[in-house]
Amino acid sequence: MDSTTGDNSQESPHTYRFRVNRINSLAVGCHQDAIQTISEENDENHPYVTSYPLETIPGSPTSSIASETGSGTRKQSLNKSLFARVASNNIRSQQQQQSPASATMSNQGGNTGPPPVRKFSISGMLGRRKSSNLPDLEDFSQTNSTVGLYGKSLNRYTHDALPKMDHYKNMMSYQAAQRPTIEELHDEKYRIDQKGAGETGEEEEPAGLTKFGWVEGCLVRCLLNIWGVMLFLRLSWMVAHAGIVQSLIIIAISTVVTTITTLSMSAVSTNGEMKGGGIYYMISRSLGPEWGGAIGVVFSFANAGMAALNTVGFSESMISLLSTHGLKIVDGGQNDNRIISCIAIVVLQSIIVIGMEWEAKAQVGLLVILLVAMADFVIGAFIGPQNDLDYSRGWIGLNSTLLTDNLGGGYRFSEGQQQDFFSVFSIFFPAVAGIQAGASISGDLKDPGEAIPKGTLWAIAITSASYAAFAILAGAGTLREASGNVTEIDDWSFANCTDKTCKWGLYNDFQVMGLMSAFGPIIYAGCFAATLSSALSCLVSGPKMFQALCKDKVYPYMTKFGEGYGKADDPYWSYAIGFVIALIFILIADLNAIAPLISNFFMATYALLNFCTFHASLVKPLGWRPTFKYYNTWMSLIGAILCVAVMFLMSWVTALVSLFCTIALFCGVIYRKPDLNWGTSAQAQTYSDALSALEKLAVQREHVKNYRPQILCLTGIPSDRPALIDFAYMLTKKHSLLICGHIEKDRSAPKARKVIIQNGYEWLQLRRVKAFYVMVDNCTFDEGAQTLIQATGIGKLAPNILLMGYKENWQTCPREEVQDYFTVLHEALDNYMAIAILRVKGGLNCSHLTFSLPNGSNTGAGGIARTGSTSSLGYDNQGLELEPAGAVSEFRTPQNPKKMQSTSKLFGKKRNKSADDLEATGIYRGADGSDLPKDVIENISLFHTKQGVGNIDVWWMYDDGGLTLLLPYIVSTRKDWSSCKLRVFALANKKDQMEQELRGMASLLSKFRIDYSDLIIIPDITKRAQDTTRTFFDGLIRDFKGDPEESDQPETVIGDAELLAMKEKTNRHMRLRELLLEHSASSNLIVMTLPVPRKGSVSAPLYVAWLETLTRDMPPFLLVRGNQTSVLTFYS
Repeated sequence: MDSTTGDNSQESPHTYRFRVNRINSLAVGCHQDAIQTISEENDENHPYVTSYPLETIPGSPTSSIASETGSGTRKQSLNKSLFARVASNNIRSQQQQQSPASATMSNQGGNTGPPPVRKFSISGMLGRRKSSNLPDLEDFSQTNSTVGLYGKSLNRYTHDALPKMDHYKNMMSYQAAQRPTIEELHDEKYRIDQKGAGETGEEEEPAGLTKFGWVEGCLVRCLLNIWGVMLFLRLSWMVAHAGIVQSLIIIAISTVVTTITTLSMSAVSTNGEMKGGGIYYMISRSLGPEWGGAIGVVFSFANAGMAALNTVGFSESMISLLSTHGLKIVDGGQNDNRIISCIAIVVLQSIIVIGMEWEAKAQVGLLVILLVAMADFVIGAFIGPQNDLDYSRGWIGLNSTLLTDNLGGGYRFSEGQQQDFFSVFSIFFPAVAGIQAGASISGDLKDPGEAIPKGTLWAIAITSASYAAFAILAGAGTLREASGNVTEIDDWSFANCTDKTCKWGLYNDFQVMGLMSAFGPIIYAGCFAATLSSALSCLVSGPKMFQALCKDKVYPYMTKFGEGYGKADDPYWSYAIGFVIALIFILIADLNAIAPLISNFFMATYALLNFCTFHASLVKPLGWRPTFKYYNTWMSLIGAILCVAVMFLMSWVTALVSLFCTIALFCGVIYRKPDLNWGTSAQAQTYSDALSALEKLAVQREHVKNYRPQILCLTGIPSDRPALIDFAYMLTKKHSLLICGHIEKDRSAPKARKVIIQNGYEWLQLRRVKAFYVMVDNCTFDEGAQTLIQATGIGKLAPNILLMGYKENWQTCPREEVQDYFTVLHEALDNYMAIAILRVKGGLNCSHLTFSLPNGSNTGAGGIARTGSTSSLGYDNQGLELEPAGAVSEFRTPQNPKKMQSTSKLFGKKRNKSADDLEATGIYRGADGSDLPKDVIENISLFHTKQGVGNIDVWWMYDDGGLTLLLPYIVSTRKDWSSCKLRVFALANKKDQMEQELRGMASLLSKFRIDYSDLIIIPDITKRAQDTTRTFFDGLIRDFKGDPEESDQPETVIGDAELLAMKEKTNRHMRLRELLLEHSASSNLIVMTLPVPRKGSVSAPLYVAWLETLTRDMPPFLLVRGNQTSVLTFYS
């Protein structure tokens, strides 16, 4: 198709443009069938997506553009795609002032019909409203530019953020980026200028920070830690007692335990990015801070002990070396051991303090020495004894006969006790406990998820094979006992130690490896390297773990030990505490005394580590996605059980000590309840258990014996009605469900709504009330209440009682509010819910009061200053607030409990104080900041303080299923109300049936097992009320009397016909008032059956007037109406 417009002498009335209905072509090119020429006259002044030929794209349709000039026509045919570009009307006007243009496109495939047209505009492409984050038309004013709209960055044309790592980092991290909120994407008015947002780079490590790979960071450290003091000083001793076979069994059990534990550790370490803290980090993020904190302390302590154990082993080797030359420092025994160990630990700690890079270099050097020493031992074992002295000391060379003799065990009394399999195992196991060496410095590894599994498993395989080989060589070449006398070689008497004391052999000589080596001094060097390297590793691992624990603030007063210094964040304070603990262990100076306790600490840690993996893989939270797949749920459980069993088999005393320490630390965290949330598998288990329990409840049939009062309490903002919430919680505490309902008349902003709900929960936590908080907005009071009644709860865990505050201002508020209040009662009964209405002197609403912090700042009950409150003390706005959430309500919520610790004593454990307590008066104050009167404070804390001796009067007027009797009984069982006795009042049908009614009610109460102090039957309820009472009632309804037919709101007017129809019922309520004043005026609490508001028979003002008649000037009054379903039973 060729289109030509105008000539050089006259401007054409038509200008042709390309319209594009597809922009997702290859390289943003436009297909031919998506382009159509459009007349300028029909463009409706909309900007268009205009196409220009820019560059050739393989496979794109051939296009040509022809333009006419004053001298003639110049036509250019280009094999280029059309590139979409935005152009505004003023741009097109500028083009029209120049020479007219024509456009030509080749017709391919014989398609002569016009393609469908899809019109694009800026508002359609980029959003209807102009946004600060989107490009302006002026940005594309240069239409001849080859840099078009689609050549720009994508973030200039969309508010959505592309997936990137920074969005998923912890928001406490400096490198974390925040994606747009749903409000910013969904609603234009929340959109902010985000140009350049989210363009932060990847997280950068501090310059010069040392990070280790899997070889130097994990493999080398694990090898050095496992090849420790036991390899050179206790392996031969183990073979002497256990024999070769049982020694191999000990090594195999140790390998199985450490392998299973490593598999579990690998699964945990690859389930997300690991930070510093090693095993503590794994356990705390899996099972929570309780177990993590306990194991963190125990394991840090165990690492300090392990460092001391290896240092003592080094000292023993040094003393042995000195003794061969006849040298000693003091006594050649334990005192020399303490001196050498202290010097060694100081030197090692100094290397660590200098820097981690020096420690890593030292580790590599020590590993080289250790490998040379091990090679020296193997070579020497095959060479055999080099002189008669070695032969007389028990090293007779590899011998099959000796191998057979040493296969079995030979346990004897040694090291102060009778040795057996498990005592030997407890001494050996610390040798293989070094599997955590690499994981303990997880924060210094380049990729912990790769380094920990690979390095640790390779280390276990290498060290287990070496221990087994060395045990076989030692047992096959050295006698269990030898005298060391060269003259006894000929008659073999040097091997018979029955009648003499022998100092050599596997039993007595801890330096057997040096005796069997090709060159003895190298073995000493290897022993020094093994012990010092293990001690060095433990001195680093323990403090690093303790630092991570203290940074998390799991325990109080320990934050100092979490501080790091320098570019490597070295924990100098943790180094110091680890150094001190190691010194204490060194003073013991006995390897066999230290090893069992350390073994049990390690076993307890490994048991929990295995349990972490078992629990996470059993619960299977969606966040459990380890990249390491070679683990098994039940194998991890077997590993945990095996660790606990071995603990007690090694030494039940040290096992109990280990468990006691762990449980004590666990209980400490439970008691403190630190504000830490790591998304643990324990939380996932809680959710899973709750869901399972709800599903089981949903299919269970309800039974009266299991009835629980589940309350929906219309509180509004919780801090506005503390007495109402306290009373509701007194009924549900440790029994059932409590939901605080909040209805807002106006629509709340999403963020304001979130803040209101969050702060409401914080106030409930501060008040020590276990309840749920639900908010609905953008509805009237009755609509919101209907929503809460019908939709609150899930399954059987749903409210069955609606608790409201009494409407104090019903005579002065708009009549629509009275009708709404009355409608809510009908809604509850229509939904088979019981009703309870609470009234106290002075009212329940405290929203007009201010909240005073100890520093003297006056704030609202929510913790932030409020202004403009005009409510009086007795005003109760329908039991909840109706102000817009975006204005006052957003700020009428409590502060975070942590910021109010100084005021928490009011709601703490020792809260049973007198009403005039200074701390209580310091919480709520008048609007002008003045102290509240004593009676006001009493009302606020009425159900939160200890009650004196008194009565709870139960006026059980009508049989509503027993709820009127059950609720006061629950109140009487609470600690604060235990001094109050129940008095039951009931009605008699006839005066001459009083005795019969009395016996029947007494029998019923006895069968219900309800303790009461008095039972009173009221015979004359139908008696005419006194004139003063009638005058009082007439004054209540005076303003509501009239002709309903002449009113715009007939449902809020009391007509003469209604008064006549309700004459007897009205008299009954007036008579009840007289009886209440006579019998219950001094009671602590009155509970009475609520009259049923019969539909179509009684109006809202008349019904509320009845309630006013019953409750005005009375003690705390609770009106209750059950749903006519039994909540009490006398059957077992």
